[in-house]
Amino acid sequence: MHGYTATANPDTSAKALGKELPISPKLAREVCGMIRGMKVDKAIKALEDVMALKRPVPLKRYNKRVSHKQGVGPGRYPEKAAEAILKVIQSAVANATYKGLDTESMELVTITASRGRVIPGHIARAHGRATQCNQDTVNIEVIIEEVE
Repeated sequence: MHGYTATANPDTSAKALGKELPISPKLAREVCGMIRGMKVDKAIKALEDVMALKRPVPLKRYNKRVSHKQGVGPGRYPEKAAEAILKVIQSAVANATYKGLDTESMELVTITASRGRVIPGHIARAHGRATQCNQDTVNIEVIIEEVE
């Protein structure tokens, strides 16, 4: 991933990238889907609730053998993914503040999670053998824009 996948008006929007974050790509995708299109302050509150185990993230795609949460259906509390995505959103808000934009009326226009580089690793096993244990990474792209 070299840059942004979406274009936005630089006069009314702010962007931020989080590259090669050590979180689960599947859960990052679900968290991004939950907050896409929200106002920025509502999205930050939702992510803080996920980290406090108060609000589950509904799993739409990767939900085999996942217990149901009340009012949501199959869902989980991906704290690590929520924390990483929250930092990228806060970075975009800081960029908007620096540009002089009104952060109270901003909305998450684009938020995507794409697979990053795989960091190879291994675990030592019995009899001198080894098993692969690779670390998946995620690239998060956030574009926030002022709305009327």
